[in-house]
Amino acid sequence: MKKIFYIVLFLLNLGVSAQNTAIFERANKFYNEGKYADAIAQYQAILATKNHSAELYFNLANAYYKLNRIAPSIYFYEKALQLSSNDTDITNNLTMARNMTIDAIDVVPEGGFTKLINNAANTLTFDGWAKLSVVLVFCFVTLFLIYYFAYETLKKRLAFISSLTALFFMGLSLLFAFHKYNLDKNDQPAIVFSKESKVKSEPNFRSNESFILHEGTKVQILDTVNNWKKIKLQDGKTGWISSEDIKAL
Repeated sequence: MKKIFYIVLFLLNLGVSAQNTAIFERANKFYNEGKYADAIAQYQAILATKNHSAELYFNLANAYYKLNRIAPSIYFYEKALQLSSNDTDITNNLTMARNMTIDAIDVVPEGGFTKLINNAANTLTFDGWAKLSVVLVFCFVTLFLIYYFAYETLKKRLAFISSLTALFFMGLSLLFAFHKYNLDKNDQPAIVFSKESKVKSEPNFRSNESFILHEGTKVQILDTVNNWKKIKLQDGKTGWISSEDIKAL
């Protein structure tokens, strides 16, 4: 019975994949004909089937950009960049879309040591650091056994030093793994979708207005209280914005 279920599921997936391919080609045809709204509808139909790809997000962003819909274009360029971080076309188009936003926000640079640690942690994923730690544990155990059973003084000394080195780097990789986990956990970007949104000092409409944001601005979500999100800008400013005004990436 299980085999029949998996066969049916496989055939259904093949059917959905073939259908999405046809829809994607039709959407591209609409785009090339300048029918951007029709193209968007077709791309969104693919997204509704839980099918995601950098190319799909990129084309969808391009269609929104052609219609001067800044917020959704930036949003989907960002989504595409999450799946293909080294794609220069996505990066260039995202830069052009950002140039159309109203808010000019200065980026506060990270401190030298903090930037160094963060860059080092971002060289691998959390899983990558965890796997590296396991490999280094294996190296440590192997080298320690060589040290324990070796008879020659030179071999024992080299094995002992090497095992300590492996142990040190294992501890270092664990620290980077946990740091990478915290970086990913705290990284909650969102895009402002409202044409103009008033950011408050507290999570209610009665509080003072801290500043105003416009569509397309990228923010970081820090906290959630009822229908409010606490956000942080790249220049360090914080405030509370209505959840309806932003869309998390």
